[in-house]
Amino acid sequence: MRDRLTALGRRGVDGWKSFSPGQKAVTVFAVLALAIGGYFFASWSGKPQMAPLFSNLASADASAIVDKLNADGVTYTLSDGGGTINVPADQVYGLRIEMSGAGLPAQGDAGYALLDKQGIMTSEFMQQVTYRRALEGELAKTIKSIAGVSSASVHLAIPQKDVFTDDQQAPTASVLVNTGTKNLTGDQVTSIVHLVSSSVEGLEPQAVTVVSAGGKVLSTSDSAGGGGGPDSSSGQTSSYEQRLRAAVQTMLDTVVGPGHSAVNVTANLNFDNTETKTQKYVADPAVPPLSEQKKSEQYTGGNGVPVGGVLGPDNIQVPNGTGAGGDGQYQQTTETRNNAVGMVTETTKTAPGRVNKLGIAVIVDSAVAKVDLAQLQQLVSSAVGLDPTRGDQIAVSSMAFDTSAATAEQNAAKEAAKGQQAEVQQQYIQMGAIALALLLLLIIAALAQRKRRKSEKAKLSEEQNAALEEMQAAIEAARAKLSLDGGGGLGGAAALEGGGAPGEEFDRDGRFRDLTTMVEKQPDEVAQLLRGWLADRRS
Repeated sequence: MRDRLTALGRRGVDGWKSFSPGQKAVTVFAVLALAIGGYFFASWSGKPQMAPLFSNLASADASAIVDKLNADGVTYTLSDGGGTINVPADQVYGLRIEMSGAGLPAQGDAGYALLDKQGIMTSEFMQQVTYRRALEGELAKTIKSIAGVSSASVHLAIPQKDVFTDDQQAPTASVLVNTGTKNLTGDQVTSIVHLVSSSVEGLEPQAVTVVSAGGKVLSTSDSAGGGGGPDSSSGQTSSYEQRLRAAVQTMLDTVVGPGHSAVNVTANLNFDNTETKTQKYVADPAVPPLSEQKKSEQYTGGNGVPVGGVLGPDNIQVPNGTGAGGDGQYQQTTETRNNAVGMVTETTKTAPGRVNKLGIAVIVDSAVAKVDLAQLQQLVSSAVGLDPTRGDQIAVSSMAFDTSAATAEQNAAKEAAKGQQAEVQQQYIQMGAIALALLLLLIIAALAQRKRRKSEKAKLSEEQNAALEEMQAAIEAARAKLSLDGGGGLGGAAALEGGGAPGEEFDRDGRFRDLTTMVEKQPDEVAQLLRGWLADRRS
């Protein structure tokens, strides 16, 4: 065993000595690369897979959890500015249960968990305050689950209900969100507004105010629809103008061709919420008036003789029918009739976004074939729904376009394309030069190897070369004999030892003595020659 190891070591040393300097450098580089790659792979595979334990943590909660992990000797990493703690994936659930048992994170006590701590002796005022705090905590945790929101704080102003008051004050809410370096979109702000308003009884979206941690108002009570921020009106106006501009531009490109027209649209939109109530009375000719009163009074005296009597309550003498001419008569009739009249009440609410005024300007390139501007103006007016009664204006003109910028841009694009093509060609040339250089190096290495073999072979004397060639022929004959005999057996062994037919052609003692002398005098040349034979046979 020891001899085999020694022989293997010598063989490795001889192989290393036979390498050229380039081959030695490549071998050393490959060994170093494998060693470094193996080290990094072992380091990477040895690290545990991390998973988030808690996310969006407050600073106090993160500090307490880190202290607990350090005390328990658990490996952890921090991310998201310290708001997320990562631990080995196989320990996540166990650590969460352990942290919950220790009351961490402390923010978990907010929300509806506050209601579990109420006692029997809690006053009604404290119950209402605790309920409001719990609702605020639940809303804050829900808002933090929105993408981009790292923390949130909700404040609710819920007035106390009074059964003896008809006019109740409406609740209001304010939301403070912290998004770090990111900005919330209008849809996200609207979702927060409607989320809060839908969670509180009687809370309207217009009564929710959303403010960023930087102090920017994202949504106020004056915002249309309760969301979108103070810039929503300008954003909707720009979107409306772009839609009209795109529609008109598409139509003009079809008529005069792309690049031969320009359109500008200016819109004035009304974002006021208005409500109008109208009350009408229905007048039907077949229906009598609303109120009708008739009064008739008739008096008949006897023989023209005045009738005496007492004064009534209205200072009117009431005849009593006595005395001379007592046959007189008095009759009074009063009739009052009230009739119902139909009434219609209409309530009209105007949605924000109504167009107050619209202005359109169209310019057509005069280089285009003659275009009927009046007809074009009519087409554009119909396309955008122009209404002159509200003050809409349109102007269509034909002017010469300045194409110098477009020409310069095209030339620059062509130059850039040429430059890229030249760069690609240069890269191909460089790659070809590198490939040619490598090919030349390979050819030179092959020629050098061949020359070195010839020179090593030339170092031997003619007799030695002849002896080596004769020995090679004898070995080939012995190998052929072995293959014919089945590759084994005593005959093959005898042939290798010099007995039998091959032994007759090969003077074993004399040739062995010559080879021994040659190996002792020129061991490197003999070893190189034998390796060359082996390489030729393998190829």
